[in-house]
Amino acid sequence: MKKIWIMAGESSGDLYGARLAVALKKLGAERNEEIEISGMGGAKMIEAGVPVKVDSTELGVMGIFEVAKMLFTFLRIFRRLVRLAAEERPDAVVLIDYPGFNLRFAKAMYKLGIKVIWYISPQVWVWGKKRIPVLTKICSEIMVIFPFEVDFYREAANYPAKFVGHPLLNIVDERAAETPGLVRDPDDFLLLPGSRKSEITRLLLPMLRSSVEIAKKHPQLRFHLSTPREYVADFCRRTIAKFRRKHPALPEIDVSVGDTGYWLRKAGTGIAASGSVTVEAAISGIPLVVGYKLNYFTLLLAAVLVKLYRGFFVMPNIIANKEIYKELLQYRFAPYRIVPEVEKILPGGSRRAEVESDLSQIRTLLAGKSTDAAMQAATVCLDAIQKQ
Repeated sequence: MKKIWIMAGESSGDLYGARLAVALKKLGAERNEEIEISGMGGAKMIEAGVPVKVDSTELGVMGIFEVAKMLFTFLRIFRRLVRLAAEERPDAVVLIDYPGFNLRFAKAMYKLGIKVIWYISPQVWVWGKKRIPVLTKICSEIMVIFPFEVDFYREAANYPAKFVGHPLLNIVDERAAETPGLVRDPDDFLLLPGSRKSEITRLLLPMLRSSVEIAKKHPQLRFHLSTPREYVADFCRRTIAKFRRKHPALPEIDVSVGDTGYWLRKAGTGIAASGSVTVEAAISGIPLVVGYKLNYFTLLLAAVLVKLYRGFFVMPNIIANKEIYKELLQYRFAPYRIVPEVEKILPGGSRRAEVESDLSQIRTLLAGKSTDAAMQAATVCLDAIQKQ
């Protein structure tokens, strides 16, 4: 019996953790090994049959003040999990991104003599190199999902990080197989304001103001907004209704839940919050304008601590080392910048063909040694457990 904990704190990590759990069970069966998996995760891991010790659905907060509000919640969860790990002694803990919590948890596991494996490495190339000596010391394996990260770890610490491919490649292909007749419609316009209330509060209003202007110039467009959870959809609907009372020219905006992957393949163009969804969007091939806004004090702290890798903050641009998706940060994420950039990438726009061509290269850059990223990661995990 091999006991493995998977630790995921955000919706993307929950999705990848669920796929890893399935792959570990499958690989264990092939190797005649019984695998028992538990840990921290959300709905996807629960659906995959993982008995989670902590439901992390609402733990994916971002920003200094947002995290501070939940500090005691995080401390309580941390202490409980460390105590349980000391009692149960898993053969390994597999950490999925979520560095604020997981790095501290990794240090605690290392002190307990429990093997630490990091799947989807923290973005140390953004936050600087201070974390690298700690990571490379406490981790038996570090797996990365972006090819440039292998070179980064080798150059920074002579550490052999393993590139296992990006799991979104498989996810996008599986979703596409479920709707084989789906065709991209140039008149469908997609809004993706994020998955957290804090970011939606800052990003949705500029999107709505821009939609008013875009609809005036392109009345044939149909606007759609996709959200990950029902309570997020309700929040967006209320925000839209309130905005419409003051701006009756706002076009109709259909709001849906849990179908972002569908709309990334169906819509012709869109506006999105910066985040993991932009990687799925790039794989799916939809041209976007991408932006983000932080609260003022978080921005000041980020200006000191964060180093833009390759000069970009949107992941597909970092991967390609080129600005494929136009990036609009803080005050620039406003209609006066959003609208003209959107018009450039609408069908027939001046940048449309260039963006579509660049997006087609993302798939090649993100592919690993095989077509199954989760199975590659599961293999690294079980091989690491076998090592003394």
